[in-house]
Amino acid sequence: MTETSRLSAVRASYDAVAVDYARLLTGVLEAEPLDRAVLGAFAEYVRADGGGAVADLGCGPGRIAAYLDALGIRAFGVDLSPAMVAVARRSYPGLRFEVGGMASLDVADGVLGGVVAWCSTGHTPPGELPAVFAEFDRVLAPGGHALIAFEAGDERRVLAHAYGHPVDLDVYRTPPPLMAGLLGEAGLPEVSRLVRQPAAHENGPQCFILARKPGAA
Repeated sequence: MTETSRLSAVRASYDAVAVDYARLLTGVLEAEPLDRAVLGAFAEYVRADGGGAVADLGCGPGRIAAYLDALGIRAFGVDLSPAMVAVARRSYPGLRFEVGGMASLDVADGVLGGVVAWCSTGHTPPGELPAVFAEFDRVLAPGGHALIAFEAGDERRVLAHAYGHPVDLDVYRTPPPLMAGLLGEAGLPEVSRLVRQPAAHENGPQCFILARKPGAA
C-alpha cells in the first residue's frame, strides 16, 4: 500500500481513539435490528454460494467479524490501525485480524466468499472509491458477495475531535445511487439496498448495499 498523508492521518486518529471507540460501540449492534438483519441476509447469501471466507475490511475493534463468526461465517478482519487490530485481537482471540488497507489487500485473486466494509469507506474520497471496489472485485470469487454500510448524503465534513480525543479526519457522506453505481462499474452489481434513519448516536441516515460478483459460485 502506498502511504499518503490522508491514510497517515486516518491511521493516527484511529490509533488514538481505539480503546474508547471499542468501549463506546459496545452494544450498538445489539440495539439495531435492521443492521443485524442485513448482516444475517449477507451471511445467508455467502453460505448459499459456497460459504467462502469473508473479509471484514476496516474492521476496527472486530465486532462485525465476530458477529459473522457467530452466524457460522469464516470471517477475518483487516484494519489500517495497528491499535484497532490489537483491540480486536484481545477482544476476539479466536479470530484472525491483520493490519492492512482496503485498496491493497494481502489476499489472492478470487478466493473470498464475501467482503464487508461496515462504515469503513467514510474516510475515502469518492474519487478513490473505484480503486477500493476494484480491489474488492479482485479478491472475491465468482458469485461472491459485498456488503457496504455507509452514511448516506452528499457532503464532506472535517472532524477535529471524536471519541474523547483530538483527530484529523475527513468524513464523506455518499449518495446511495453513486455508491451503487461505483460498485457496478467495478464489477459488483447491486442486489439490494436499505436506508434507515439515524439512531441516537448517528449523524445521518445509514445505507446498506448488497452486491454480488457475477458468475457461478
